Amino acid sequence: MKENRPFRIVAIATMVLLFTIGAFGQSSSGNTSRPLAVNQTEGFAQGTLLVFTYFQNFDCIHEPFDDLDHNGQVAAVDANEFQRPICAVGHQPTLDPTGGPIKNTLKLYVISPFFGNDTNINDAFSPGLGQALISLFGFIPEAFKTHPTVPVQCPEPGLPVTQHMGAPSTCTMHTMTTDLGPVLAKLGKVPPNTSVIVPTLNHSHIIDGKHFGPVWWEVVSVLVTDPSAWPSADGTTGINSLDALRAAQASGKAAADQPTNFFLFFDSHPETHN
Repeated sequence: MKENRPFRIVAIATMVLLFTIGAFGQSSSGNTSRPLAVNQTEGFAQGTLLVFTYFQNFDCIHEPFDDLDHNGQVAAVDANEFQRPICAVGHQPTLDPTGGPIKNTLKLYVISPFFGNDTNINDAFSPGLGQALISLFGFIPEAFKTHPTVPVQCPEPGLPVTQHMGAPSTCTMHTMTTDLGPVLAKLGKVPPNTSVIVPTLNHSHIIDGKHFGPVWWEVVSVLVTDPSAWPSADGTTGINSLDALRAAQASGKAAADQPTNFFLFFDSHPETHN
């Protein structure tokens, strides 16, 4: 039989390309030492520092009968609603980005430092936000300060921990805004069905377990209200595990879990130091 040379060349080239892509994929998630790559952040589990490697952008789920922009139209007939994803704290969908039931989705506990006594509106991400925070809470939480006085894993802190220093309200592959309306309505701070779009809070991460391949995680928001519970940068003190988080909540040092429709896609491995 006559050999089909062009087909053989294409097949070989395709195999080489696949092996190259595979090797790149492995190397992109293999760095667990400082400074972390631009698509990585730190996290905590079981008292250990972890490295999360992100492989695609976030997703904030809008289900057909959601009305997350509160205009009286469900998403199924309101295309404008999800052209700008609304990542809502206090609202949980029934499905994750894979289409699987939310009860089976791994949870990423995003803890934010919701304490302080600062009343200088210029210390917030913006003076307008600072004034709104003082009106709502009487102070500007560390979670919304351009230069927080406690260590946080997002925004990325910069060298020597991360190659990139993130701007306020940013973090690799994250949303830059969240809607606190649902949770503030639960607290009686705003009327129901009110949108309160704010910059993404300064935060750190907790998961239950150390080793995971790339997978979708549902963000569960938790406000830490006592500075004594906030974790140190190296994770040797404070909330550095799910058990420690539950203990802080039981003792009144952290608020209850708040589900979200916000998901991140990453893998997780223990951090090693150079």
